[in-house]
Amino acid sequence: MVERARRTVSAARELVRKHRPDYRLISYTAVLVVIGLIIIFAIGPQRANLLNETFGSSLGDSYFILRQTMSVLIAMGAFIAFAFFFKFDWILKHSGKILLAGFGASALLALFGNVFHVEAITQCALGACRWFVIPGIGTLQPSEFLKFGVLIFLAGFLAARMRSGEINSRDKTLIPVAAILAVCAFFIVILQKDLGTGVALIAIVASMMTVAGISPRIGAFAAAGLVVLGVVTIVIAPHRMERMMTFLSGDEAATAVDGGAYHITHAKIAIGSGGLFGLGIGNSVQAAGYLPEAINDSVFAILGETFGFLGLVFILGMFYLLLRRILKIMDHLPDERYKLLAAGVFGWIGSHVIINVAAMTGLMPLTGITLPLLSFGGTSMVFIAVILGLVFQASQYTAHRSDLKKGKKDEDSRSRRRVGRTRYAGRRSI
Repeated sequence: MVERARRTVSAARELVRKHRPDYRLISYTAVLVVIGLIIIFAIGPQRANLLNETFGSSLGDSYFILRQTMSVLIAMGAFIAFAFFFKFDWILKHSGKILLAGFGASALLALFGNVFHVEAITQCALGACRWFVIPGIGTLQPSEFLKFGVLIFLAGFLAARMRSGEINSRDKTLIPVAAILAVCAFFIVILQKDLGTGVALIAIVASMMTVAGISPRIGAFAAAGLVVLGVVTIVIAPHRMERMMTFLSGDEAATAVDGGAYHITHAKIAIGSGGLFGLGIGNSVQAAGYLPEAINDSVFAILGETFGFLGLVFILGMFYLLLRRILKIMDHLPDERYKLLAAGVFGWIGSHVIINVAAMTGLMPLTGITLPLLSFGGTSMVFIAVILGLVFQASQYTAHRSDLKKGKKDEDSRSRRRVGRTRYAGRRSI
């Protein structure tokens, strides 16, 4: 079976030669990163002053923009490394070790944070321990590494099952994938109390399984089971149940004396007060201590207050173009492993955007999850850069649909026809 899989991969590669990568992927990403730096620059001093007054710290006005700039520089290095130097074949060869390392990091976090409460190396907030503390650098969130491990491992695992026609096999595919998800859910949802990241992980796996060709009937049963488990995790956790009741209460919760809807109320105030064109850079009111996590999970609301409705439309449009580009690349990849990788990246970024925006606009219960490339934080920024770097690497091996059907070799930038552009069908390409 291994030899047959190798022959299949070799045949897929024969369909296309290495050619010019898809630089539009970089363009859309860069625009979002620049917007993120602008908003951190605008509200960073307010956030620093708030922390100084609350905790007696002595953070300077430039603290957050310097930290975010450093994160962007590291992310740029990570993107270049995974786009040009770390070949996907080599990464797949070590995918099992990467996944085990993700499990190991999550287990260590639970041990030192939840059991021994070692504050020197772990950071806990609101009863949840989700970060390692790295002296002199900042914090590291193991759940991001675990998502990356699941993405890489399943890209190779599901591709092998596709080639052998066993994608719907209970013993060889469904049970192993379910076991991986169960272990991830234990660490992320139960121990780290991070349902938002758990939903994002499910979106990654669901996207990959869909592209792999899972049976609709099996997919429907799996979705129903996940809904039931989701309800259980909400019912058994008082803070999640409170958020759900706040969401179901709608506008009535905004006037309740217990302040259960404080966060979402101020998020809506921020977006509404931005109007059509926004209040302008540096004029945010909600960032001055009214809106919780204004620089992290709630940054979408601050973007609305600063740039207005038209600004939010532009930002969402950039995310749409980025996600559409990933799908276009995926659709023209002959190698199943690359195709599944792109599908998982689409699920990763798309789920974060949908969950964050829906939570900030009151379309779903409030949950803490970053807005990719825009929220303050290094771990999320770096891993988003890593996965986009891998998709950029994959974009060098796309082929026309006609080539995929006929088994025709694609030309590269050195061919006599000088086909130096990224190879997609159609007259217009976004």
